[in-house]
Amino acid sequence: MTLKEKARVGLLRGTFLAGSALFALAATAEAQTAEDAPAASAGDIIVTARRSEERLQDVPISISVFNQEDLTKRNVAVATDLATYTPSLSVNQRYGPEKASFAIRGFNQTNNTAPTVGMYFAEVVGVRAQGGTTSGNTVGAGAFSDLANVQVLKGPQGTLFGRNTTGGAILLTPQKPTDKFEGFAEGTYGNYDQVRLTGALNVPLADTFKVRLTVERNSRDGYMKNHAPVGARDFNDVNYFYGRLSVVADLTPNLENYMIAHYSRSRTHGYASRINNCNVGGTGTTLLQSLSCQDQLTRQTARGDGPYDVENSLVNPFEHLEQWQIINTTTWQASDTITLKNIASYGEFRERMNLAYLSTNFTTPNQNNSGGFTLFGNFIPAGQPYILFATNGAGKGSYAAAESTVTEELQLQGKSADGRINYVLGGYLEFSRPIGFSNTISPNFLNCVDGENFNCTNPLGFGNFSEARTKMAFDNHGIYGQGTYKFSDQLSLTAGARWTFDKIVGTGQGTRISFSTAPGSYIDPRTGMSIRRTCTDTVTYPGKVVQASSQCSTHRENKSDKPTWVIDLDFKPIPDLLLYGKYARGYRQGGINFNSVGFETWGPESMDSYEGGAKFSFNGGIKGYFNVAGFYNKLSDVQVLAQLIPTAASQQAGISGASAILNAGKARSYGVEVDTSLLFFDRLRLSASYAYLNTKIVKIDSPSELAAQLVGTPFGSVNPQVAQGTGFLDTPKHKLSVDANYTLPLDESLGSLSVGATWTYTSTVVTNYSDPRYVSGYPVGITPSNNLVNLNLDWKEVAGTPINLSLFVTNLTKEVIKIPNQFPYAFSGGAVHSGYLPPRMYGLRLRYNFGG
Repeated sequence: MTLKEKARVGLLRGTFLAGSALFALAATAEAQTAEDAPAASAGDIIVTARRSEERLQDVPISISVFNQEDLTKRNVAVATDLATYTPSLSVNQRYGPEKASFAIRGFNQTNNTAPTVGMYFAEVVGVRAQGGTTSGNTVGAGAFSDLANVQVLKGPQGTLFGRNTTGGAILLTPQKPTDKFEGFAEGTYGNYDQVRLTGALNVPLADTFKVRLTVERNSRDGYMKNHAPVGARDFNDVNYFYGRLSVVADLTPNLENYMIAHYSRSRTHGYASRINNCNVGGTGTTLLQSLSCQDQLTRQTARGDGPYDVENSLVNPFEHLEQWQIINTTTWQASDTITLKNIASYGEFRERMNLAYLSTNFTTPNQNNSGGFTLFGNFIPAGQPYILFATNGAGKGSYAAAESTVTEELQLQGKSADGRINYVLGGYLEFSRPIGFSNTISPNFLNCVDGENFNCTNPLGFGNFSEARTKMAFDNHGIYGQGTYKFSDQLSLTAGARWTFDKIVGTGQGTRISFSTAPGSYIDPRTGMSIRRTCTDTVTYPGKVVQASSQCSTHRENKSDKPTWVIDLDFKPIPDLLLYGKYARGYRQGGINFNSVGFETWGPESMDSYEGGAKFSFNGGIKGYFNVAGFYNKLSDVQVLAQLIPTAASQQAGISGASAILNAGKARSYGVEVDTSLLFFDRLRLSASYAYLNTKIVKIDSPSELAAQLVGTPFGSVNPQVAQGTGFLDTPKHKLSVDANYTLPLDESLGSLSVGATWTYTSTVVTNYSDPRYVSGYPVGITPSNNLVNLNLDWKEVAGTPINLSLFVTNLTKEVIKIPNQFPYAFSGGAVHSGYLPPRMYGLRLRYNFGG
């Protein structure tokens, strides 16, 4: 251990030992009566963006806030739904909505890089995961049930929050147990046989002990219908259970313990994409794929298939996600000016899957009516099925991703006696550890009944498996402090700093497996077939033949530590107007990916962010607020996704392309965000949010600069998905959301009846600059602009009863909205594959409230 590391550990240990001593003292301290905080006035929106409760309009940060009623009206069930209504928030759901990653102001998480947006539940970051595709680092399906609110904080939040991120943070605040016996039961039925049941029960077992239980069960058929003779009947389905238990214990008048345990389990068929076009041509495997693709397209055309019809012949496809977390928060109000808070958590994430990256029902073609296809000098009879790009877990009891995360955070919140100074000091520890190896088996050009157990045939003669086994351990620590000084009632200065220490230690064991009797082959005990293994890492183990993955072990380590900070000046010339200017430094750690031989590690990226804004509140005949923010960001050492293209010799040996992350550029972005809500005559509410974002890659490393990294690898070229002068991927320049809600003038005895509509416009998004924008009229490298219209009718307290009734429609106009491709066009054999967001969905919701 270096002197620097010893100093860091010593400082962190000292912080937490001091905190433990203070909490022990709290248990025996004489109770002290604190000043009652002034109650928020009616209509105020309370946020915790600075780790304490404040009015939204008093916080000099750009924030979007949704309460539970907002979420329910908009049918927000999983985190991806939130992006529809937050213009500065976008989502990448190439691998399904429950495996999505998020971006704020265009800062994307690419593949298995660290998140640019931190997801927090009850102030604790989501359980980390590190699989072959993006998943984890977020909240489980169902976590949006029974919330107090959701806050989307825009821009780097690396001073006060656990993990450093460059994009921002999403805070989910659950409903806390109350001192009333109350709850609700809610049921939804919709098209595609959607059945969603949600309920909450709040029980005060004593004046000082309160319990709240929340459960949700949601299922819906998939909207992508499968026409292959084998495999799942549909894809993009919903099937999850969620449960949460919350307990508040007031140990003394000034000492509170708040415990949350929540669990999410999802079992679906996964996602699917549709073939829209095939570019017939090429040679070898490219020609094979293109002719097989054309056969499938001919079948689809003959049936008259639409955008939601697919052919996916993968046997038993599934996506299984399981996540649980226990959070314990202890708060001691030591005096009128000092509060100590300790937040500890432990959680686990597990994923199993059997997915085809591209939905195909490919068979060998009848080339030139020859009765088959000739490949590498071998004649293959027509009609032989084969899989193109699939991946699954490596046997029962193993996982594609499995990680545990423990966090420990100690905060000291204080203020001066005159109230002019408020501050937060703290330390943060996070340890993520693997739960065994994360395993994936990817069959290439094989016909598999059970790929996990090598139950496959080799119809083309050159099919193989790629096997990847990894273990990743993460340490993320930080020490921080932030304070606000009020020069006067109008002028305040906030300054904060944090030092973050990140470390990743990984072990990778990658092999390529082929059916062979060549020297080094052996009989596989699972299948009884003769197979041959070679190490995937051709740099460390060139041409090495092995009989176990452990003989190909590679160890990598990635460490970094950086300071981040924020300086924020705000001015209130009148009570209802806040003007502010902010400068912040953001930071995102590097990572490890053993699948990219020669490109396994990358370093952190940094960002300087400048923001200025105004928040205006008003009352009278028209009530509401108008908030606007402008920002400029400058990034260095940008983490860029690139495609590794195998050499011709590697392709003939069955080696496929791969993805790599490079620190290959500099970038900048600027834009404007507007958020407003107006209430007219207490009946008509009009709300609007708009984001304009201009992004640019200022510099990207040239092919010659990247060529040195290819030496000794099976790859002949590396192609970044962005180019100098281009914008950020998956980032709309314009996004607008408008919401109107009108409450009808009914007699109070009939209840409250309102009708509402939401319109969201998203401009064209570039998903891959190395792909053509269109192929034969179909979008490939872009997602075209789209309009989404949702309607809802809400009748609260129907005829004076405790029953609420709602009718809802999403995507009223049946807009066909494309999802970015999972694979670049060059990897797809000349085929255009497209996934789509849900078509029109509608349903009825009933809610029964009791107690209170």
